[in-house]
Amino acid sequence: MTDRKEQSSIPISKIQRASKFVSTGARVGGNYLKHYTKKAFNPGMNRSQLDLDNAEDIYESLSELKGSALKVAQMLSMDRNLLPQAYQDKFTMSQYSAPPLSYPLVVKTFQKQFGKSPDAMFDTFTKNAVNAASMGQVHKATKNGKTYAVKIQYPGVADSISSDLKLVRPFATRLFNMSNAELDHYMGEVEGKLMEEADYDLELRRSKEITEALGNQIEGLYFPKYYEEFSGNRIITMDWLEGMHMKEFLATNPSQSVKNKIGQALWDFYDYQFHQLKQVHADPHPGNFMLQADGTLGIIDFGCIKEIPEDFYENYFSLLRPGFLQDKEEIDIRFKALDFFHEKDTPAEREIFSGIFTEMIGMLSKPFQYETFNFGNNAFFEEIYAMGERVSGMKEIRNSNGARGSKHGLYVNRTYFGLYNMLNQLDAVVTVNKPEWLNGNAEKVA
Repeated sequence: MTDRKEQSSIPISKIQRASKFVSTGARVGGNYLKHYTKKAFNPGMNRSQLDLDNAEDIYESLSELKGSALKVAQMLSMDRNLLPQAYQDKFTMSQYSAPPLSYPLVVKTFQKQFGKSPDAMFDTFTKNAVNAASMGQVHKATKNGKTYAVKIQYPGVADSISSDLKLVRPFATRLFNMSNAELDHYMGEVEGKLMEEADYDLELRRSKEITEALGNQIEGLYFPKYYEEFSGNRIITMDWLEGMHMKEFLATNPSQSVKNKIGQALWDFYDYQFHQLKQVHADPHPGNFMLQADGTLGIIDFGCIKEIPEDFYENYFSLLRPGFLQDKEEIDIRFKALDFFHEKDTPAEREIFSGIFTEMIGMLSKPFQYETFNFGNNAFFEEIYAMGERVSGMKEIRNSNGARGSKHGLYVNRTYFGLYNMLNQLDAVVTVNKPEWLNGNAEKVA
C-alpha cells in the first residue's frame, strides 16, 4: 500500500463533518481566487493548476472523512468523462490507498466487537493496514499457520451516511451536472447501497452465497473463504488472497494471452451474475480484484451487490439484442418501461430523448453485437467519453423536467462502465458470452 500518514481519529459528529465540508469549500474558493488573479496577468493560462489544487484539497478532506464522502470520490474516479484528469488521478487513490486508521482505533473496534484485542484472537496481526479504502481497511493476520485478511470498518461510517449525502449534494450537482430533481430520483438508491455496504453481517452472508453459487462455474476465478467466528457487524475475516492490483500487475508487462485470460474471466464473472444469479457485484474498480501472473483472478469484496428485478432485467437487456435499435416500435415500448420518457413530454421532446438514449444504448451494447470484442480499442472508449461530454452539455438534458431512466439502471450502468474500463486497461480481447436470447447475427472483430 502507498505509504500514507495514519489517522488517529475520524470526524464523526454531524457538526464536525459539516465543518470539514465548509472548510474545504473555502479552500477551493481560495484556489479559484488565486487562479483568476494570476489569469488577469496571464490571459493565456489554462486551468490545469487550478484542477490540481482543487483535486488535492477535496481528496484530502474526503479521505479524512472516509465513509460515503470518500465513496463519492471512488465512484467519480471511474467516470473519465465527468472529471478533469487531475481529479481522476487523485480520486483513484480512494480505491485502495486512502490514509489508514491508527492501530489504537483498530483495537478499540475489536474490543467493542469481540471484547478482546486482535493480538488476543490471532497469532500475528499487522499493526499497519495493508490496504485502506473508502469504507474500511484491511490487516493481515495469521492463526495456526493460516493467513487471513481482516477488514475493519471505519468508526462512524454507518451512522453518517444520510447526513454525508446531504453534504455531498452541492458537490454532486456541480460535478455530475445533475439537477436536484435528478439527484432526488437516484439518491435513495445510492443511500440504500451505501447502507448495505456498511452492514458487514449482510456482506458476509452475500459473500458466502455468491461465491458458493459461482463455485467452479468460471475458469480462472478464485475466491476467499469467509470465517463467521472472526467476523461481526463491523469486521469481516476471510482468506488472504495472493495477487496484485491492476496497476502493479500491468507493471510486470504480462503477455497478451495472460491479459486475455483475465479479461475473459472478468467478462464471464459478470455475465453469470447478471443472467443467472440476477444479483451482481456492482463495484468493479481495480481495488476489488487480485490478478496473478498465471492469468487467474481473485475477487475480494462483495459489499456492493445490486439485485436486479425481473421486469427491469427483461426491459434493460432487450436493449442490447442485435437489431434492437432498428425496431422503432419496440424502442418506444422499452424506453417507456425504463422511464426514459415522461408523461408530459411533447412529441418534439420525445423525439429528442429517443435519439439521445438510442445513441447511448448503441454505445453500451456495441460489444454485444460481436462474437469477440477488442476492449483495447481506445477509439471505442473515446467515442463513449465524447458522447458523454456532448450529451451532458445539451440544453435539453440540463433543462429536463426530472430524472430519466429507472433507478435500477444507476448501478447496472456503472457496473458495465467499470467492467469495460478494466477490460480496456488490460487491452483484453474477449469472447462475448451471453444468454442465447441475446444472440443474433454476430460478427467477429480483431
